[in-house]
Amino acid sequence: MQFTNETTSDGVVERDFTVGDIPGVLWTPESGASGGPLILIGHNSTFHKRAPGVVGRARHYVTTYGFSAAAIDAPGHGDRPRSDQDKRWDDARDRARAAGEPLGPVVADYYGSLAERAVPEWRATLDALQSLPEIGSEVGVGYEGMTLAAAIGIPLVAAEPRIGAAVIGGIFAWESLLAAARQITVPIQYLVAWDNPVLDRQCGFDLYDAFSSEQKTLHANPGGQHQIPRFEVDDAARFFARNLGAGAVGRT
Repeated sequence: MQFTNETTSDGVVERDFTVGDIPGVLWTPESGASGGPLILIGHNSTFHKRAPGVVGRARHYVTTYGFSAAAIDAPGHGDRPRSDQDKRWDDARDRARAAGEPLGPVVADYYGSLAERAVPEWRATLDALQSLPEIGSEVGVGYEGMTLAAAIGIPLVAAEPRIGAAVIGGIFAWESLLAAARQITVPIQYLVAWDNPVLDRQCGFDLYDAFSSEQKTLHANPGGQHQIPRFEVDDAARFFARNLGAGAVGRT
């Protein structure tokens, strides 16, 4: 892990880093080791590691709950170049959306490919993060993200035993993703945007049913996928604090 920039403001240390050619950001308390969990935050499609929602959640977790948080750019997003195939998938998705055609088949192929590439990148990033003294290998690890971040997060959580809880939602349900969900037994909080014009509610129900977790909760809110209420951020933080170990401010 190479740190390339560091700033401190409002009690948060924000550091840009690279792991190989993977660019990311780490947010930690200015006071040093937090004792709280590390939350890996995924970004939505067409966004990046510094999208306003990612930065806002990360800083809120650090300042209000004493967590640490990290985000990386998914393949072909942010500071990473897109492959020719990724561009073709992007174009196919845009054409389907403009024509009012189902997005599921295009999204399954595109996001499935991104997940295959991103899962090992997240695992390498977690290796590097846990080597830092302010994080360490004993800290609880959670994952959070919607849409593309859920398509990546579900196979990541299924493959990575260090991730002990996840807050995800807002993604189509295709067979390989359902198969990954069936392998997951850690606590899950699943978010459904009740009035999403693109994503049928049944996709959320199918994925929620697929998780093998004994502790899983479905949160449904009115509106589309970009209208998740702010209070869900605090609810996610309390969920992570309950399930990922002691030391987090605000733990319930």
